Amino acid sequence: MTPAQTIARSYQRIRDHGDPAVFISLCDEKDAVAQAEKLAARVDTASLALYGVPVAVKDNIDALGFPTTAACPAFSYSRTRDSTAVKRLREAGAVIIGKTNLDQFATGLVGVRSPYGIPRNSIREDLIPGGSSAGSATAVGAGLVPLSLGTDTAGSGRVPAMLNNIVGLKPSFGMISTTGLVPACRTLDCISVFALTVDDAALALAVMAGPDQSDPFSRDRPLGAITPFPANLRLGVPRNGQLIFFGDRKSEAAYGEALRRWTALGAMLVEFDLEPFYETARLLYEGPWIAERYLVIRNLLASAPDSIHPVTREIAAAGARLSAAETFSALYRLQGLRKIAELTFANMDAVVLPTAPTVYSTAEVLADPIELNSRLGTYTNFVNLLDLCGLALPAAMRPDGVPFGITLLASAGRDAMLASIGRAFHADTKLSVGARSVAQPLLASLPASGGNEIPIAVVGAHLSGMAVKRGVEGAEWAPHRGNQDRARLQALRARHQAAEARHAAHRSGQGGRDRARDLVAVRVGLRQVRQCHPAAVVNRHCQAGGQPRREGFHRRARSAWWGPRHHRLWRLAGLHGGR
Repeated sequence: MTPAQTIARSYQRIRDHGDPAVFISLCDEKDAVAQAEKLAARVDTASLALYGVPVAVKDNIDALGFPTTAACPAFSYSRTRDSTAVKRLREAGAVIIGKTNLDQFATGLVGVRSPYGIPRNSIREDLIPGGSSAGSATAVGAGLVPLSLGTDTAGSGRVPAMLNNIVGLKPSFGMISTTGLVPACRTLDCISVFALTVDDAALALAVMAGPDQSDPFSRDRPLGAITPFPANLRLGVPRNGQLIFFGDRKSEAAYGEALRRWTALGAMLVEFDLEPFYETARLLYEGPWIAERYLVIRNLLASAPDSIHPVTREIAAAGARLSAAETFSALYRLQGLRKIAELTFANMDAVVLPTAPTVYSTAEVLADPIELNSRLGTYTNFVNLLDLCGLALPAAMRPDGVPFGITLLASAGRDAMLASIGRAFHADTKLSVGARSVAQPLLASLPASGGNEIPIAVVGAHLSGMAVKRGVEGAEWAPHRGNQDRARLQALRARHQAAEARHAAHRSGQGGRDRARDLVAVRVGLRQVRQCHPAAVVNRHCQAGGQPRREGFHRRARSAWWGPRHHRLWRLAGLHGGR
């Protein structure tokens, strides 16, 4: 199918689905098809990771051409530029077709707190869709789009994934820029991904990940590679009696079956104490972080309180009553709990928990909106406070037709490891994807890689098409991945230039000491470039003296071509064995 045909198919499915509560705003179909046709006319389509993919964006994330409402009409505004995450999606070839519904101001795990209506759960219409990213999750579950953006502060990128039988990826905090996001809790917010498969979610993460100078909470976290299922995998499970299912025996049984599946795949289950994690979860809504939600809407609370959903208003208003002393007390306790979590993860690779302990119907949640919402966050509320990454996976379809899911959690920066084991688990379930009874695609084969292969950054005349290319003949040039590695190379160049400037300014007297220090600085910089995804990306073409110039990473078995003239660069870069 062409990109234009793919986009047209999404719009037909939206019409057939017939749920006006999924999208708050939708791009005109003719305009979206025109964007797709413009993409098809490009000569570099092979380099676009998301070429022609229709994407939906939660309506608290800025996207050019759409208003941002956060599901509150009185709050609505329009931006003249994309959020960083959306900008990177577009650069990779995605077509943004609309902005999706949510629990107002991303406050809730239920998906029923919006003046724009309640999106229908894509699996069972009597169930809540999950929130706060309700529209984004149901759009993927119903097959309207294959990929969407949500956000995740307390579980909004994971609970609706379970309820719609799809994958929900919550990256490490700061890995995806939040510039252009209406915050819920700015110190905790993450932009998340909904997809039908782990590989699709991981691809979207790779496109969006990377540092952003406009976001003070952005972190430079190398993403790493997806690998085969590891040997000796250690998965943490709570001690006997610590899990809570609120009497839902079907979910409890489904979780037990998921653990047996992990064991069959080769994982070793290791018990850990879940109580410190429960204590952390209580801090989120009983502690000072509720004040962050208040800060976002305090002006609206003062000027137009009736424009805010009653439940959202009640929750956020409580943030105005917290003292500085209470805030610091909670921060001190959180730091202690983070140390406990750090020690816990030192003994295992990841934790596997139910995504949510049970499910509720829309009628049940409307009758008891706060308590039932709180229960859904039992295994999600602590995650961002403890600086963990997470991956929500479909695990089973219960006998009553209710989807059940598990979530993998690991220390920040281990997103690729979670994807590596999560894709194997999801494939082993043989569940259909979403609500359309479509079988999972076969797992894509992973790039061959071995211990004798290393990523190398090359410059100068050794570049592809240049005079001394023979020095790297036979190397495998890594595919283009865009902004992340371009930023790394630019940062490395800046550090190198600064080092040279310092050396030039101190040639006399202490030159030897300064030069040694400067070489160390460059060595560290090159080590950071080396830590990029092994299938790394910079294959940038520009004009230099009328000739194409390419900058990039190549990979090659070190024993096959490494010669004496490369030895100095190798040692300087610290590439041998990571030293």
